[in-house]
Amino acid sequence: MSESVVEFSVEGHVGLITLNRPDARNAVNDEVAIAVEAAIDQIESDDDIWVSIITGNGPVFCAGADLKAVASGGARLGTKRGGFAGLVSRERTKPLIAACDGPALAGGTEIVLACELVVASTAARFGVPEVKRSLVAAAGGLFRLPQVLPRNVATELILTGDPISAERAAEFGMVNVLCEPGEALTHARTLADRIAVNAPLAVRESLAVMKGAIGEDDETAMARSNDAIRRLAATEDYAEGPKAFIEKRAPVWRGR
Repeated sequence: MSESVVEFSVEGHVGLITLNRPDARNAVNDEVAIAVEAAIDQIESDDDIWVSIITGNGPVFCAGADLKAVASGGARLGTKRGGFAGLVSRERTKPLIAACDGPALAGGTEIVLACELVVASTAARFGVPEVKRSLVAAAGGLFRLPQVLPRNVATELILTGDPISAERAAEFGMVNVLCEPGEALTHARTLADRIAVNAPLAVRESLAVMKGAIGEDDETAMARSNDAIRRLAATEDYAEGPKAFIEKRAPVWRGR
């Protein structure tokens, strides 16, 4: 996807999706949504990619929907499987980290909320200003913001349309790593590497149980956990973990 509106690359076991419309503040149009979905397809189908990062080229992570495309009529800004940006409604099995080195607003915040982890520099800010334009944050912001921020803070953002700073978002736990401007991608890579040293199938099963158990009772959630360990017990990596520990060496994960 080089020289396109979305670039995709792989280094080791880490995939990198880069929104590449800096002149348009990385706003999402149909072409961006289709390209992001294609990158997610590649990540999900490639057994050697264990974790991924999404970031934006230029001073803005993503300004949300391309309003020029909307005004021209006929723009969908999403895909059937992935929803807005080809991402916010997409079912995925592998962790995705948002690396924000600038504002992520409207649909940009909703892209961030669809990710499992967030790294942000102090140049970033988050918000859903849709009410200022007689719109609603229809790509997940209205129900995901209260999941990562205190209810009253989320309500404030949703009803005023005013953004929150990366520092304040970090205080409330929405941001995993807060860093200096220009360093978000570097810190995101470090976080991705911390995940990628672990058994990839165990990471995926753990993520699936965690996400699937939200809102469930303990008995149902425990059944999910037991199913996950049974699936792992049938893999090569399940035997490799204890063997490497006994032999006092780093494990060699195969992802199978």
